Amino acid sequence: MRLVDTHAHLHFSQFRNDFENIINRFVADGIEFVVNVGIDVDDSVQALSLSKMSNRILCSVGVHPHEAGKVTKDYIDRLRELAQDKKVVSIGETGLDYYRNLSPKEDQKRVFSEQLVLAKELDLPVIIHIRDAYEDAYEILSKIGLPNAGGVIHAFSADTSWALKFIELGAFIGIGGPLTYPKNITLKNVVRAVGAENIVTETDCPYLPPNQFRGKRNEPAYVRFVVEEISKILNESLQDLSSKLLQNAKELFAANR
Repeated sequence: MRLVDTHAHLHFSQFRNDFENIINRFVADGIEFVVNVGIDVDDSVQALSLSKMSNRILCSVGVHPHEAGKVTKDYIDRLRELAQDKKVVSIGETGLDYYRNLSPKEDQKRVFSEQLVLAKELDLPVIIHIRDAYEDAYEILSKIGLPNAGGVIHAFSADTSWALKFIELGAFIGIGGPLTYPKNITLKNVVRAVGAENIVTETDCPYLPPNQFRGKRNEPAYVRFVVEEISKILNESLQDLSSKLLQNAKELFAANR
């Protein structure tokens, strides 16, 4: 199979002691590229620095909704500067998270909107995090629009009706480890409804491991289990499906290299 992990945090402390082993494993497992994602400006600097350690690692720079209340006045200028690097292929992860609500909602909405505008200015795709905030996120996306380069609703956790609404706006649906959880019928139904043509695969490592590794650290090589689960749900061969999913990811991210 030819695989891709469109959302990882390889610069996080969980990988500090065996980063080279992680790379060796995902290269051996046939992963064509990984998008390493920043969660605030300083963290994005680290994400970008790490991405330069392998030609199979790309980078996304942005401010996560948890960090929205802490941004400085010049944060958009700093993201714009980081995005000039050829390794940077998208803006994010940005979005709204009302589940943990670690930043005020108004700050989250403002910072999300500003990063969408930046992504449109740079014509880079955007990685969007939404948790318990689908109505507000959809409203903002409907008003501002996605960049021509598109975007992905990362770690999608809503139902089929929401998935179809975001696809209509031009977004891919990001599918990761939670799909493999036996009781996650809602997400399995989403995959069945939207089809492979609207999906990109991800891990969100070190978080959200597939069912085989629950309670342990996730890593890019484990995206294989996500693809295998999609294959079962859609009744498609692993070879054909993995090629489709890789093409989706290239269309969204690698086209900007």
